[in-house]
Amino acid sequence: MAVFTIGDLHLSMSGEKPMDRFGEVWKDHPEKLREGFAAVGPEDLTVLAGDLSWAMSLEGARLDFAFVQELPGKKLILKGNHDYWWTTATRAGRFFLECGFDSLGILHNNAYIYGDWALCGTRGWFYEEDRGTEHDRKLMLREVQRLERSLEAGGDREKIVFLHYPPVFQNYRCDEIIQLLQAYKVRKCYYGHIHGKGCPLAFNGRIGFTEFQLVSADNLRFVPMRVLP
Repeated sequence: MAVFTIGDLHLSMSGEKPMDRFGEVWKDHPEKLREGFAAVGPEDLTVLAGDLSWAMSLEGARLDFAFVQELPGKKLILKGNHDYWWTTATRAGRFFLECGFDSLGILHNNAYIYGDWALCGTRGWFYEEDRGTEHDRKLMLREVQRLERSLEAGGDREKIVFLHYPPVFQNYRCDEIIQLLQAYKVRKCYYGHIHGKGCPLAFNGRIGFTEFQLVSADNLRFVPMRVLP
């Protein structure tokens, strides 16, 4: 079994919010995703790093989940800032079960064990002290706590972290998350959220123990990136 990752599928299979308005690269992007997932085998696992669906509710996202269900392998879904369908991980899990979406799981306050590795993650959040609000600060600190719970759930295994928000972008650094990654000696961190003209500005490199890489769908040209082995 191999592990892949890709973020920001931004699905709207109902047709309510087609993504081609955001540029030619997004034209017919569900079909591009189908083709990109040809690299993924039926026994493989893909971590979806947030912003899976534009839908506003679980029921509204049913067609999007059904699309992801039919892609090869098991999928772990991470929360993104546009995943308004998300209420709780428990409700999402129950909905998947009721709908027969047996290839879908949630990465949230937990870790997925893959051999000697632990796959950990959370949404993350942007917070800049000179411009952010107290509400933003509270959200960021809550995400740091969730990430630490996920890392703790991984036990003594070597850990890979998946985030939606980048902990580093141009002059921005979320030191709280970076320090946590260093404390747990995380070697790889994959994140999404950045698109289009922002992709060349994204940080792809190493800080301390950790190598960071952008995996938003348009940046990967809709082909999941292999993470392990």
